[in-house]
Amino acid sequence: MRTFGIILVIIGILSCVAQSLHFDLQSGHTKCIAEEIKSNAMTVGKYSIVNPNEGQPMPDTHKITVRVTSSYGNNYHYGDHVDSGNFAFTAAETGDYLACFWAPDHKPPVTLTLDFDWKTGVAAKNWPSVAKKGQIDFMEMELKKLEHTVKFIHEEMFYLREREEEMQELNRATNSRMAWLGFVSLFICLSVAGLQLLHLKTFFERKKLL
Repeated sequence: MRTFGIILVIIGILSCVAQSLHFDLQSGHTKCIAEEIKSNAMTVGKYSIVNPNEGQPMPDTHKITVRVTSSYGNNYHYGDHVDSGNFAFTAAETGDYLACFWAPDHKPPVTLTLDFDWKTGVAAKNWPSVAKKGQIDFMEMELKKLEHTVKFIHEEMFYLREREEEMQELNRATNSRMAWLGFVSLFICLSVAGLQLLHLKTFFERKKLL
């Protein structure tokens, strides 16, 4: 039982690949939130405006426009004049994805409070649904979740290794270019110095100072 408890703790720590936010947005302003997502990774998001008058209909002023785009400008979700919504997709390319929220301008200004939950990777999977569909018990579901977590970490390690190799290649290219720039700068300095000496020698010879 103790081992099983440790496994649950590890799952709880490793599965928190999510952004759960509570923030304010003033009318006439835009706020964007970025999340780095790998290619073929699943992501789900849910957003809603907090009703300032609980138990009553949402005011007409409490509406927003929401757009989720990739770093290449591809549109994955769009909601116009809404007070809540959700999105889910599998990333087609690796990069930073933006979720932008815009509130229409009002006079006098209005401040909206939003709840935003954004999950990617292992955290984006609906595990209770998986357990229900697969007719598996609690232990099997946790083991399956752990398996997906390990796969996610394995893929993340390869992704970080690729990024490290790209950075190393960039550093090597930068060092090579800096070395060439140093040689070119030294050559130009020596050439200018030689031309100055030649000019001074010619000048002194004309003035018969040498």
